[in-house]
Amino acid sequence: MIFFAFLAGIVTILSPCILPVLPIVLAGSVGEGKKRPLGIVAGFVLSFTFFTLFLTILISRLGVSADALRNVAVVVILFFGASLLLPQLQVWLEKLFSRFSQLAPREQKDGFGGGFLLGISLGLLWTPCVGPILASVISLALIGSVTSTALLITLAYALGTGLPMLAITYGGRRLLDKTPWITKNLKRIQQLFGVVMILTALAIYLQWDRRFQTWILTVFPNYGVGLTQLENIDAVKARLQRLNGVTDEDMGRPLFEMKEEKVYPVAPELAGGTQWINSVPLRFDDNLQGKVVLVDFWTYSCINCIRTFPHLISWYEKYQDQGLVIVGVHSPEFEFEKSQANVMAAMEDYGITYPVVMDNDFRIWRAYHNRYWPAHYLVDKEGRIRYTHFGEGKYEETENKIRELLGEEALPANGVVADTTPTRPQTPETYLGYTRAAAYTLENRLSRNQVAEYDFTASLPADAVGLKGNWLVSEEYISAQATGASVSLNFLAQTVHLVLAPEGSEGKIEVLLDGRPLPRQYWTDDINESGFILVDESRKYDILDLGGDYGRHTLELKFDAGVAAYAFTFGS
Repeated sequence: MIFFAFLAGIVTILSPCILPVLPIVLAGSVGEGKKRPLGIVAGFVLSFTFFTLFLTILISRLGVSADALRNVAVVVILFFGASLLLPQLQVWLEKLFSRFSQLAPREQKDGFGGGFLLGISLGLLWTPCVGPILASVISLALIGSVTSTALLITLAYALGTGLPMLAITYGGRRLLDKTPWITKNLKRIQQLFGVVMILTALAIYLQWDRRFQTWILTVFPNYGVGLTQLENIDAVKARLQRLNGVTDEDMGRPLFEMKEEKVYPVAPELAGGTQWINSVPLRFDDNLQGKVVLVDFWTYSCINCIRTFPHLISWYEKYQDQGLVIVGVHSPEFEFEKSQANVMAAMEDYGITYPVVMDNDFRIWRAYHNRYWPAHYLVDKEGRIRYTHFGEGKYEETENKIRELLGEEALPANGVVADTTPTRPQTPETYLGYTRAAAYTLENRLSRNQVAEYDFTASLPADAVGLKGNWLVSEEYISAQATGASVSLNFLAQTVHLVLAPEGSEGKIEVLLDGRPLPRQYWTDDINESGFILVDESRKYDILDLGGDYGRHTLELKFDAGVAAYAFTFGS
């Protein structure tokens, strides 16, 4: 596994994610000191390894913002870029590092210290194109489960990435030494790289690096395809299972790749939940023995989950007397969904009477190696997983599988609840918090975790979002800071939904479609007689339903101050 992580790091140099930081790496070839490139790579390897594994812990324990650390790294790069432009600053920088080097004196200035600091900043700023190996390590780091194996794998990945960087910087040095014209104009070249470093630092601060990567992949969609194939071989997959705590006895292989064979994986226990609702705690080795169990991973504001509820409720009503138990595992997508009162209110609204376990710490989610909302795992009477389905749809197939495990015949084609899964093209789920935001118009430069005034003048591209007025943009949501602040969206769908939450007692939202008040025939049950949406609880709200007028439109929502918005979802 460590060897494959090392190889994955090496091929990363060919990915689009390396492009934004290449100017900084190349600048290492023109700085003072023969060991400056080595310092850059050493700092990068140690910094990337440390922050990949421990950034989540550092933020939670010390209360340090990830953005603050990122901004410090940007300032360091700006400083080094300025030192290439201003000789006086470069002299001062050399004196500074010469003081640190007194603890380990050298015969001459080698540039290692300055390069090391630059490398540390680079390791914090760089966001790699994550493959299966690094994704598994990061998922462990997010929940604080850092092992010695994860440390070695991350270090091997960083070393693999660092070697091509070292080759680039030393290759640049050799080119400088062997080209007389470059040697004669070295000062100007250093100044040019200083400008490049400063512009790169500013681009990273403004998050243009991520937009540049998106643009590259849009123009060259096949760029980087296949670079992670070596991570998808069976030997690597088996090692990744063990790294994530999935034993051969329990699982055998990733559940999302499961095929119906003669030997089925044992279902992990439903242990680790914070609270059970409608039931005492349930276990496969105790009160679920001899039962057919459908484990449903859901979260109450997810529109895809909500569309599955009529089917789940129907199955539970029809088959609970024959031995079917449905267990809803509520793994929250947003912070407010961790509230037991909110979950119970949602269950009452949707008519959910089967057992539900609150999985606020994602322990059951991890035990099942789950990745999706919604996700269904059907467990037979012997406690083995016989069938899985992720997302909406395949209701007839799922119900017939339930009947098979209960010993009943398959239903006729017209014997199931109608499938309401969207079949027409529609705008994808659109998150508004900066952690997963990907749809904002380029005119909206997000100011993270602070109040800012936003505006945009150009028409919105397809599926894009635009903010106007005073907003606070947080990790998960945006919050209107003044009445009249608006969100606009260019969407393709029949129905539009938005997860909302009041920050006080309540607030209202005005809905406009294509620049005019929403026509009454498009109103939903969440719009009152005055034509407003009253936001008085944290949940999904139905914004509009175009009925037969499915198509592309521009939606504008005008908010009262103190209303938070999380994510748009759609139906067609």
